[in-house]
Amino acid sequence: MVDSKRKILVTSALPYANGSIHLGHMLEHIQTDIWSRFQKLRGHECYYICADDAHGTPIMLKAQQMGMTPEQMIAEVSQEHQADFAGFNIRYDNYHSTHSPENHEIANEIYLKLRANGYIKQRTISQLYDPEKQMFLPDRFVKGTCPKCKAEGQYGDNCDNCGATYSPTELINPRSAVSGATPVLKESEHFFFDLPAFEEMLKSWTRSGSLQTEIANKLNEWFEQGLQQWDISRDAPYFGFEIPDAPGKYFYVWLDAPIGYMGSFKNLCNKRPELDFNEFWGQDSSAEVYHFIGKDIVYFHSLFWPAMLYGSGYRQPNSVFTHGYVTVNGAKMSKSKGTFIKARTYLEHLDPEYLRYYYAAKLSNGIDDLDLNLEDFVSRVNSDLVGKLVNLASRTAGFITKRFDGKLAAVSDKSLQNTFLAKAEVIAELYENREYSKAIREIMALADLANAYVADEAPWQLVKADETLTRAHEVCSNAINLFRILSTYLKPVLPRLATDVEAFLALELTWDGLSQDLAGHVINPFKPMMQRVEIEKVQAMVEASKENLQTAATAPQPEASPLTADPISAEIAYDDFAKVDLRIALIKHAELVPEADKLLKLQLDIGGETRQVFAGIKSAYNPEDLVGKLTVMVANLAPRKMRFGMSEGMVLAAGPGGKDLWILEPHQGAKPGMRVK
Repeated sequence: MVDSKRKILVTSALPYANGSIHLGHMLEHIQTDIWSRFQKLRGHECYYICADDAHGTPIMLKAQQMGMTPEQMIAEVSQEHQADFAGFNIRYDNYHSTHSPENHEIANEIYLKLRANGYIKQRTISQLYDPEKQMFLPDRFVKGTCPKCKAEGQYGDNCDNCGATYSPTELINPRSAVSGATPVLKESEHFFFDLPAFEEMLKSWTRSGSLQTEIANKLNEWFEQGLQQWDISRDAPYFGFEIPDAPGKYFYVWLDAPIGYMGSFKNLCNKRPELDFNEFWGQDSSAEVYHFIGKDIVYFHSLFWPAMLYGSGYRQPNSVFTHGYVTVNGAKMSKSKGTFIKARTYLEHLDPEYLRYYYAAKLSNGIDDLDLNLEDFVSRVNSDLVGKLVNLASRTAGFITKRFDGKLAAVSDKSLQNTFLAKAEVIAELYENREYSKAIREIMALADLANAYVADEAPWQLVKADETLTRAHEVCSNAINLFRILSTYLKPVLPRLATDVEAFLALELTWDGLSQDLAGHVINPFKPMMQRVEIEKVQAMVEASKENLQTAATAPQPEASPLTADPISAEIAYDDFAKVDLRIALIKHAELVPEADKLLKLQLDIGGETRQVFAGIKSAYNPEDLVGKLTVMVANLAPRKMRFGMSEGMVLAAGPGGKDLWILEPHQGAKPGMRVK
């Protein structure tokens, strides 16, 4: 048992309740689960809690599409999420929902305290409003033409084409992504959290070691830019908690989402009366609180959240641990390639312990992205877990059972065991600091020593002669004991394997018991604990992910005409159209733009003059298939400088996007340079 028992509360970011869990989510929850299990293994009082983030416009609209209430939808999603996490052996002490009485109570309390302390401001703002759906539109529910690069079909907060950020009111020809209607500007009174009032407190908190260096440096940039008041209200219709004393106004989802940590813990306290909520969340709490999050939500967790807590009389978290994204085979997870893998699809093909180990073997305490290289995944799991760890027991346990009645012998030379035990605190410190990859390297280096020892001693030869039988007994007993120590070190990472090892050894794997003497202890017959990863199963998982995408894409949908999905734009005068010079163009050359996800670089002959154009058609065309085709381009569009080069026009295409995109191709007889009119 550790000398000083700590009280620890640890959380993972709350998964949003409108979609399935995928392997990107699993990185964070596996990382947190390993840390939580390690703290418990060391004897600390540690609670790991989480919840579904269940509020917001996307959930309200998706529930409408599915013909059910938001409450019904989030209940179904919660069951799915919890089943997936359980499949990966994630052990929460409590899993709850932000749409809960506990969260409602605490959200209201925090808001009212902030208001009483003068941190809530009210003012009237103008927002885009859908006149058909009669609702204000969040940024991501407005689409239109980018005001910077003029790319069409861009969201209301940033452009995927040029990377510009802007207000949805700056979009050209905006339309509602909900109904297709043209939104109008409408005024509404909103509630704001006065974040700038907490600037000095936040600067002090971010410099206190609560954040990784990279994150603290990023926050300094935000401080230099100046903190802004935070809009915490949304207008009806909205799925969430109504703001006290403000009918028709609701808390923005990001206000009550982090409070969901507190709500989930409050729910656990209600189930377990021995737990004291204020002992962990009170301003004078001596307990430790840690959040594990992805780098995409740092702003909310490192500025808004600690400021909200401070302003309402609660304690701040000790640390916010941030991690990077998951890439697969060196690239973003891709639905078309089958590398956007859902947790359930993985579980249908592979052992979850494989992924837990692989993530641990690559995780550091930094914010770099983690690449799931599928070939390396197969190689590492087979080499380390099967070839080094499990093989250590499988090649020696049979002799103990068959020749020595399952009883372990006393080991006279404990030098190798002492080498293993000497690493206990080194490995513990690495786990504590979330340097899992370094811990795994230390553990596997010990596994190499153990396997070299068995290979050198060759007990399969020693058992053949009576005079070396005692030596064989001791060698195999020593190997089994070393296997026990290795399995204890890996217990936070491989909980299912640890359970199998405990059944095999007929004892519990504990950190305090690392040095126990097993002389005379009786073990059970060895049973296979882990199979090799078959590359065919990995390939089948990838194919199944493609099939799932295809199934979703081909599932029966309500019929909708192109005009319904993309209504006709506002009427223009004939003279306006006459200004557009459309010309037939011959595609002389086409090539990929490696730095861009959507663009192809085209060289277009328009009748004696060549124009360079960047076109967002990469998802639908291979460059070599375009060469020699005729198409139509806007020839008098002002050139625009992109980071890839100058674009001197625009080719015309039809379709909603993705693979469903078709450039216009004139009939034979059309010549480069001809005007289209």
